[in-house]
Amino acid sequence: MSKIAIPELCVVVLVGPSGAGKSSFCKKHFKPTEVLSSDASRALASDDENDQDATRDAFEIINFVAAKRLKRGRLVVIDATSVQPDARKPLVALAKQFHVLPVAIVLNIPEKVCVERNKLRADRPGSQDFVVRQRRQLDRHLGGLKREGFRYVYVLDSQEQVDAVSIERTRLWTNRRDDHGPFDVIGDVHGCYDELVALLGKLGYVLGAAGGASHPAGRRAVFLGDIVDRGPRILDCLRLVMAMVRAGNALCVPGNHETKLLKKLEGREVRVTHGLAELAAAPPAFAAELRAFLDGLISHYVLDDGKLVVAHAGMSEALQGRASGAVREFALYGESTGETDEFGLPVRYQWAADYRGKAHVVYGHTPVPEPEWVNGTLCVDTGCVYGGSLTALRWPEKDLVAVKAAKVYCESLRPAGVGPGDGRSAQQAFDDVLAIEDVAGKRQVATRHHGKVTIREEQAAAALELMSRFGVDPRWLVYLPPTMSPSETSKDASLLEHPAEAFSYYRSRGVAQLVCEEKHMGSRAVVVVCRDA
Repeated sequence: MSKIAIPELCVVVLVGPSGAGKSSFCKKHFKPTEVLSSDASRALASDDENDQDATRDAFEIINFVAAKRLKRGRLVVIDATSVQPDARKPLVALAKQFHVLPVAIVLNIPEKVCVERNKLRADRPGSQDFVVRQRRQLDRHLGGLKREGFRYVYVLDSQEQVDAVSIERTRLWTNRRDDHGPFDVIGDVHGCYDELVALLGKLGYVLGAAGGASHPAGRRAVFLGDIVDRGPRILDCLRLVMAMVRAGNALCVPGNHETKLLKKLEGREVRVTHGLAELAAAPPAFAAELRAFLDGLISHYVLDDGKLVVAHAGMSEALQGRASGAVREFALYGESTGETDEFGLPVRYQWAADYRGKAHVVYGHTPVPEPEWVNGTLCVDTGCVYGGSLTALRWPEKDLVAVKAAKVYCESLRPAGVGPGDGRSAQQAFDDVLAIEDVAGKRQVATRHHGKVTIREEQAAAALELMSRFGVDPRWLVYLPPTMSPSETSKDASLLEHPAEAFSYYRSRGVAQLVCEEKHMGSRAVVVVCRDA
């Protein structure tokens, strides 16, 4: 083994008994600021690096400093014996907490060599039995490192191997900071091929003979996932996007519908809805190519010196540029509070409302009538397949370019009498779709028509789930003000308030005269001041 590859951001745990040469290895391959040593931390705690009574305090120092470095996106190297699983467990948990990969580098140096080296150290005179114990602990548990959670395990069995090895830092797949574009970030396509071609043309792209598209000025498209399902020409959309990515003219991140499609292609059981059935007619060779393409999609990208982050459903600041199951889950579905509602559905958290990151985050997933910047985040899914529009953000210009949907493609989203057949535009039909979501493979929607909101019986749960992403936690609704304060809410169930009851309220309190003023019935704001959560 002459080369060890580690991610540029990770937790590296050196494993080996005292005298194995871990500190020398760190000095050779890592910056002093990257290395957190148990000996040095004991010295910080007690002025004596050999004071075993200070070991607990030393590791509290290590964990504290490591957490600060990982939060800032800095590599962490742990220089300690770490020969016991219980000693390694919190280090694996630390990596998981900050969504980075744990790496174990084992210096499996023979016991005799370690003992002789320790005898030469003036600060460690006397019996070397502790080295023998550490060596036996290492031997006992060496084969279980991957089961403990280490993604990469490198074992160096001799000093010759240690001397010959080099460390190579590999770039994280999400890291494209040196890619400055310019980009055209395109929202959820959902099989709307004609609109996609029209939007690319409006952005200046030229369709090629091989089925892709390129921009004469070198711009590249960024597709935010959900290329498939619901729309009329899924295969054509896939061929176009795949050709653009293959030619280097586009990037693509996965959407939740691509994840479902990949499961289908892998032979797993999924409910075939929303156009997946169209893929049954695709040639086997294309299906194999498609599977490889989908399997290679990265959860999100950090672009343009960290100024731009793209993901299907968004990405919080703490997860940007990281790699874990939780990061991919956020990228595909957004953030959940960890709670479920009365229907057993996850309660979505309004992550964009609290976002304060430096990067601009552009995403899709949840249809909006018009894109609107919120704290540096922008949703560009404008519901083309539901009769809205297909939208792109030009970066770095931050200009929005859109094409209207030719019609409402997703017929099941329209209640009776809504849509092209009732003399209304496709956009008007889309505006009446209040909430759309897939839950357990079933289409569910809340609609509004002629002022009346309808939630179809089998669709109510998902509509509420989606609306919860933009709603207020009911526990914050400690006070709902009437519009004619301070009179109480009307006893008439069909009214919020009525002037007659307001007059009666003041009269009962001895008020003989009132000044009445006509006013606009605007909205109210309630500020809840509290000490903690």
